[in-house]
Amino acid sequence: MTNLHDTWRLGDLTVNRLGLGAMRLTGMPWDEKPKSREDAITVLRRAIELGVNHIDTASFYFTPTRSANELIATALQPYPEDLVITTKVGAGRSRDGEFSFARPDRLRGQVEENIRQLGLDHLDVVNLRWGAAMGKEPGSVAEHFGALAELREAGLIRHLGISNVVADQLTEARSIAPVVCVQNRYGLTDREDDALLDLCGELGIAFVPFFAVTTSIPGAAPGAVGGEAEVAKVAAAHDATPAQIRLAWTLHRGAHVLAIPGTGDPGHLAENVAAGGLRLSEAELALLDGVGRG
Repeated sequence: MTNLHDTWRLGDLTVNRLGLGAMRLTGMPWDEKPKSREDAITVLRRAIELGVNHIDTASFYFTPTRSANELIATALQPYPEDLVITTKVGAGRSRDGEFSFARPDRLRGQVEENIRQLGLDHLDVVNLRWGAAMGKEPGSVAEHFGALAELREAGLIRHLGISNVVADQLTEARSIAPVVCVQNRYGLTDREDDALLDLCGELGIAFVPFFAVTTSIPGAAPGAVGGEAEVAKVAAAHDATPAQIRLAWTLHRGAHVLAIPGTGDPGHLAENVAAGGLRLSEAELALLDGVGRG
């Protein structure tokens, strides 16, 4: 059985497998009012106390009154020595929330924006976020990933990853520079990338799902829903929440699978971290796997 408290290495950086996604720290566009700044700072500091040393963020995680990068910098500087901050470039957002995809010659500016907002002199891990806001898109990633590889050689980036891609795009990126992680949408009832997850394991590359829990909530993300009864049955056996069971299932998919659940709520943070300690039996895993493959 996989030890869910194991670590994984992103290049030469060691992270605990249960991390934190920063997107929800600022609140979401549909929220009626801004999220509490104090709660966000509490979540970040408490995450470190609970052993989280991997935070996923981006300069385009913002609302009109909140910026995830600014919250991270305010809450955690001076940064713990073992903290790994992963960021994304390629995608961008205007002040009115519209997404766009940057040309290769604009990526340096996005990298420097993240560096400036976080108060760093370089970025630990940068993912090239490919394609549309949600769906994958075909095409060559070579020009964009090559631009990031040049910034890595220049010392602005330590390690590179890639996000929202298919297997051929990962292969193309790896022909240009080392790839330490793939970040794609994936969860119990959103299993399109099963084969890519397995491929990453074979290659020794971290697979980092996003929306691993929210794909189960109608309207929260464009993923499949279902499996409520099966998840509830397993949750009851462990005195856990359905979200905890979905996170635990995700981590059971392989030692190279990292989790980055996002929250701006201190109580939800504690539940997410506790999910890393849940042990699902072979029978429970078979029951849940049947949901996703049905």
